[in-house]
Parts: sequence; structure tokens; C-alpha cells
Amino acid sequence: MASHEFTSIRSPRIKGVRRLAKRTFRQRERRFLAEGPQAVREALAAAAGVDGRSHHGGTAPRVVEVYATAEAMQRHIDLVDAARAADVPTHRVSLDVMSELAQTVTPQGIIAVCGFVDVPLDEVGDVRLAAVLSHVRDPGNAGTVLRTADAAGADVVIFTDASVDPYNGKCVRASAGSLFHLPVVVGVPVARAVDFLRDAGARVWAADGSGPSDLHTVADEGDLDGPVGWVFGNEAWGLPEETVALTDGAVSVPIYGGAESLNLATAAAVCLYTTARQQRRS
Repeated sequence: MASHEFTSIRSPRIKGVRRLAKRTFRQRERRFLAEGPQAVREALAAAAGVDGRSHHGGTAPRVVEVYATAEAMQRHIDLVDAARAADVPTHRVSLDVMSELAQTVTPQGIIAVCGFVDVPLDEVGDVRLAAVLSHVRDPGNAGTVLRTADAAGADVVIFTDASVDPYNGKCVRASAGSLFHLPVVVGVPVARAVDFLRDAGARVWAADGSGPSDLHTVADEGDLDGPVGWVFGNEAWGLPEETVALTDGAVSVPIYGGAESLNLATAAAVCLYTTARQQRRS
């Protein structure tokens, strides 16, 4: 499609896109911003169905439009070509407009407006490995866990109703494109998420730094060999007792050195990769 150029931050179109930085407007329009070449590339690839994975029942996520500076268009001509080949409107914008749209201090010059990609819980297929984010509030941590779950081969990531919005700009950037790779469920109570995983035949473990069970012991005893769901809690205060009580038990990552604890994203990576290794061995 022919490119249209925007040079004024007062343009109603630009103001409309900028509003997607706020959760209220994202939810109303069911659209969000994917900022930077990596996010835009993954969004376009998923929309074109070339990422090799079904996102939600075979329905590809939608890229609504792309905005880029003249310099970014030259640097990322492959993305511009891919967008135009998919009939995605591609608009050239001035540096001032890009600074208005971007949510980073140093914008990379390209942003895609995308339709929401989350799926209903009952549309998730077979589950071998799952991550549940319960009361996770930091978008950077949430996006990193999403990226790690994708890398570990997880089948779904569930954001409970008390967790951060996965379409928060920082969360989208931290996911490094993984938001477009695997089913993401949003806004369900943690009890419902656990019930769903149990119905799928999974053992459900709570990751807790003070948990009585040791991750390596649980692995050695074969409790990670079959389908597994992990519940990860708040960065500061972990998981409440009533949430742990829903699971098969609290499991801690052993610390052999002098560190007081592991941060959420690191602990999640250890739990997910340990499980993935056990499942592949079994």
C-alpha cells in the first residue's frame, strides 16, 4: 500500500495510536503497540503464518498498520516490504512523531499496531508445560518469563486477573517477540487456571523460595516427567498460602552460594528449563 507521511503530533490519527500506551484504550480497541524491529518482525511473521507455530487455533494475529521513520524504512527495508506484501498500511513519520509514539527513551524508529493475540482458556490445546503468572506486577519480569517459557517449549502462558497486562509496552518489548509465538491467556482467576491444568493431566507446582520441596529432588523423583504447570508469584512477596494450597506443593530452587534469593525471571527460567529437560529425558 502507498505510504502516507505524518509530520504533526497533533494529527488525530497519531493521537489515536499514542493512546494505546494506556491500558484502558488498549482494552477498548483490543489493539496494542509492538515497538522495535524485532517485535515488528515477529508480529508480521506470525500474521503471515510463517513462524511455524499455530497461535490461536490457526487464526493468525493481525498487524493493523506500521509506522516508521524514513531512516528506519531504509534500515529495515525487509520489514517494510513484508508489511506491504501483506497489505498492511505502512506510514512514514517524522522523528517528532516517532518520539511521541514510542515508549522508549531511544526509539528504534518502527512501530506496529497489532490486534490482541490472547486466546480463551478453553481454546488452549494439549498442555505439556505451562507457566501461570499470579500477581506478577512488573512488566519487564512478566515479559521475560514469557520469553523464557517460549524458549523452554511451553504450550501456554497464563496471566491471571491479578497480574500485569501482557500488552504493556515494557512487557511486549521484554518478550522479544515471544508474545506472538505461543498461546497467551489473560485475566483468569488463578484457581481456574490451576483447575484447567489439572483437567489437562498436569501436576501443578508453586515456585516459592521458601518452599519445603527442593526442585532437584522433585525432578529426581520423577515429578516433572509428565505434564507440568508452574505458578509464579509476586516479585516482592511471592505466593499467598491460599494459592499454594491450590497446587501440588511449593517448590524452591536450591541456592548453593551466598545469594539471598533469585529474582522472579531467573527462578522461572530454572524451573521451566529443569522441567523441559526432565520431560525430554523421560
